Amino acid sequence: MFDLSSVDLLDAFTRELRLCKVRSGEHVVILAEPGSRGDYVAAAFGAAKACGAHVIAATVPGGSPAPMPSTHTGAGPGLVSVLNDSTAQDLLKSADLVVDLTREGFIHAPVQQEILRAGTRIIFVCDAPEVLVRNLPHEGDKAEVQEGVDLLKRSSVMRVTSDAGTDLTVQLAGAKPEFQCGFADDPGRWDHWPSTMVLCWPEISDGRIVLAEGDILLPFKEYVRDPVTLQIAGGHIEKVSGGAEAAMLSTFFEDAQDQWARSLSHMGWGLMRSADWFATAMYGKDDLMGMDARAFAGNFLWSTGPHPVLGRESYAHLDIAMRGCTVAVDGTEVVTEGRLADR
Repeated sequence: MFDLSSVDLLDAFTRELRLCKVRSGEHVVILAEPGSRGDYVAAAFGAAKACGAHVIAATVPGGSPAPMPSTHTGAGPGLVSVLNDSTAQDLLKSADLVVDLTREGFIHAPVQQEILRAGTRIIFVCDAPEVLVRNLPHEGDKAEVQEGVDLLKRSSVMRVTSDAGTDLTVQLAGAKPEFQCGFADDPGRWDHWPSTMVLCWPEISDGRIVLAEGDILLPFKEYVRDPVTLQIAGGHIEKVSGGAEAAMLSTFFEDAQDQWARSLSHMGWGLMRSADWFATAMYGKDDLMGMDARAFAGNFLWSTGPHPVLGRESYAHLDIAMRGCTVAVDGTEVVTEGRLADR
């Protein structure tokens, strides 16, 4: 009996690297740590070779100084081994593309920005195999999310409402709109496979967020069972009330001993139509990053903790994915009651 379990992965990684515009003669570094999936390393290596690239697989020591296990928060300085190793940094800066297969990645790490400034493209890959294959991006995804970014750039206010009681007003001045489309095809770009979303980094937001039953708390990977009300003033969570999840969030903020734990970070909406809201319930917590929830088409995703635009570094990073919201940007609805407005 032959083991053919990696065939689908090789095909998916090859399609992904082609979307990242890996060309013959380019240099690709596959970055892993001891806890990375070996089949992902092999698939990425084979895909780079299939694209005609020169490829190196580099395994660096894992570990992060973050106070909690690697539950895919993306917060903190990234791998200490890369942060403190100029040789490792030079290797990554010399690459055309880095395929980041580490468990935590460099999502909010300052060292990532140094690598990107060298012109290196980075694609962070982290989720279950079925999730990667199902959510392979399409070339047209980039143009669609860019439309959302352009709308945010020329607008002043984003308002989020819901039947559950959410009514949040977000000031967009200086919010640095961004996107994820699932592939990194431009020099100096980071992206995440899988992901298709529009996001921004506002400083000021005011109002009320009400989490309804079935919304998802990440990285806890828990569904909300009882409504949670969060009062927001000046971009900070002033009060949390409700049932069991409210108590858990309050305790998390207190235990974090982090001055930015209650501060809002990035927020936006998902456009990944292949995403499955219930994937979070179908996997072990250590097997899934939760991008189905984060990028689900028509969701409202908001977060706490780190805020690179304001220079805030924080380990207390939560992503909270909500369904059923209406998101309006200067009066233009991009999401209507949890569905993309153009569909």
